[in-house]
Amino acid sequence: MLNKVLLIGRLVKDPVIRYLPSGTPVTEFGIVWNRRFRSGEEWKEESHFFDIKAYGGLAEDLASRLSKGYTVVVEGRLSQERWTGQDGKTYSRVRIVAESVRIIRKPKMEEVESEELPEPKVSPGVEETSPFGEEDEIPF
Repeated sequence: MLNKVLLIGRLVKDPVIRYLPSGTPVTEFGIVWNRRFRSGEEWKEESHFFDIKAYGGLAEDLASRLSKGYTVVVEGRLSQERWTGQDGKTYSRVRIVAESVRIIRKPKMEEVESEELPEPKVSPGVEETSPFGEEDEIPF
């Protein structure tokens, strides 16, 4: 099965970093993606907001290097969180867990050379695989 997300968006606020009881850093931030479309003779725009979460070294880098207004490319996977509220109802939320983040524009609208933040380290014994061969082109 494949669970892959690729988004380009603008940070809507500064990233927030916190630490799990194990000491693992976790950074959370939101991005907005605007869709522009034509309805009859009129152009319209709608905004879509996505919550992003990153762990480990990537989380620390994001918290120290990003701020509101940065335009980034986020590559990651979808993750669903479920919990039961105090009212007894079950709630659910889908977030994107970032595997890599690339800065493409700073808030002052300066172009930067596609600056890639380091990818998180993989636990020993875990092998990352891709559905594409090394010479295959990605179909988008």
